[in-house]
Amino acid sequence: MHRIETVQTAYQRIEVWKSAMQVEFRVEKAVHAWWHQQRFLTGLAWDNMIAATLLHPSGLPKSILMLGLAGGTTFHALRHLLPSAELTAVDIDGEVVNLAIRHMHLDDLGCEIHIADAYEWIQSCSKRYDVVIDDVYLAGAADVFRPGTWDQQAINDLKKLLKPDGVLLTNLIRGKGHRTLQSNIRKLFRSTFSQCKEVRTPDGLNETLCGGNQLLHRSALQHWKGHFNSARDRTLWDKISVRSFVKKH
Repeated sequence: MHRIETVQTAYQRIEVWKSAMQVEFRVEKAVHAWWHQQRFLTGLAWDNMIAATLLHPSGLPKSILMLGLAGGTTFHALRHLLPSAELTAVDIDGEVVNLAIRHMHLDDLGCEIHIADAYEWIQSCSKRYDVVIDDVYLAGAADVFRPGTWDQQAINDLKKLLKPDGVLLTNLIRGKGHRTLQSNIRKLFRSTFSQCKEVRTPDGLNETLCGGNQLLHRSALQHWKGHFNSARDRTLWDKISVRSFVKKH
């Protein structure tokens, strides 16, 4: 791969790296978005969110809201798996969205995109969704961070976006410097939802927390394996783990 462009947006410095088959957006040497002509999975955080979406009790969520779109890596896979789903996204950085349109075929997904602060946008949102994916991170001086205050009110605001059988997903980093926030949000999920699960890939440092009144089991994901044409995608799909985490007494 070679770097073809560097863009300083209002929120981050993005390097665009490209080869004949794929594109990466890199921020502080970390890959923040990825697109491939023939594959959908990476073994990293996006796989968790893709798989967790399919734990919706229907198995076929019809409406998905993503807070923090970036280059649309998760939505590319979900559009492939759920061609008729209504996809909506909010991102504060319009320039990264424009880069994704130029380099990652974001326009092909047919999703509705709002350029706004996600946590402000949801305060006036009256629509309800089958799945809400919260992947809001900003680039700090040394690492990414989650903006806003994470308390019961914050998670209640996200829960209000859900249909009665809806599912909330939150992407979290598990590494050094992120463990306190990770622990706090896990506690909030336990106190808010009847069922909670964590979805992980063995090579990634992220987990996706999944909360709802009812969630499918890991076995439900096996159905989707055949939807991937790439042998590498199928191998990565098999590696995804799903575990329940329950309320502590």
